[in-house]
Amino acid sequence: MAEILETTRVYGRVLRAQVRSQAQYRTSMLLEILGSMVVNGLDIATVFVLFSVTGALGGFNGTEVLLMTALAAAGFTVGDLVAGSSDRLREYVRSGLFDSLLVRPLSALVQLAVITFALRRVGRAAQGLVLYVVALCVADIPWTVGRVLFAVIVPISGAVFFASLFIGGATVAFWWIESGEVANAFTYGGRDFTSYPSTMYGGWFRDLFTLGLGFGFVAYFPGLVLLGKPDPLGLPTAVAWCSPLVAVIAACVAAVFWRIGVRHYRSTGS
Repeated sequence: MAEILETTRVYGRVLRAQVRSQAQYRTSMLLEILGSMVVNGLDIATVFVLFSVTGALGGFNGTEVLLMTALAAAGFTVGDLVAGSSDRLREYVRSGLFDSLLVRPLSALVQLAVITFALRRVGRAAQGLVLYVVALCVADIPWTVGRVLFAVIVPISGAVFFASLFIGGATVAFWWIESGEVANAFTYGGRDFTSYPSTMYGGWFRDLFTLGLGFGFVAYFPGLVLLGKPDPLGLPTAVAWCSPLVAVIAACVAAVFWRIGVRHYRSTGS
């Protein structure tokens, strides 16, 4: 226990040093935070623009879609805050700096997350969580004890799912350094997919992303649970409650993939 506490304190000191260094230029830091919030806000505003054309999306009304969009925003922004900077792994692999993470008696993955922590992402995460709280207040949710607990767990599950995607996408750099765009197709592309009801999509594309890759468990299925609505796609109600399980599976897969990648890593020799 003492060793775990000491390791945690070491990570905390490194994280504080990163925050202090980024906060030295306060105007720049505030502009970056506000800028990232504006970009995130524009993504959310797209939903309202669509509703100005049609009164429903995929068979769901405005407050119902807002809830799903908010779930996606909360999960993605918190996951991005924790692990979004892991895409800088390719810089560490290319330059050989990854060696410095391996020689320390600490987790290379946690070191990477702490060292590359971006303070500007805090604003987006806070914005996503606030939007989620607002969506819970305006949506017509038949509250029960189970739904209250689920409402607390679901954004955490979404954050774990997206953090796993960020880590998995970054790990590809151990084999293919210029893999950033491929990884972004699943992280940022997945965010866009989860921002709308899965019923808006069709055919193999919907089935692949909703169930095959698990994106439906970020916002669509949790939204159905909270709203107390059956799945228009005909899946059993029990499936919609599986978001935490899917998040755990995604985290385990990402962890195994990371370990394989680290074992595959070969130093630049410089």
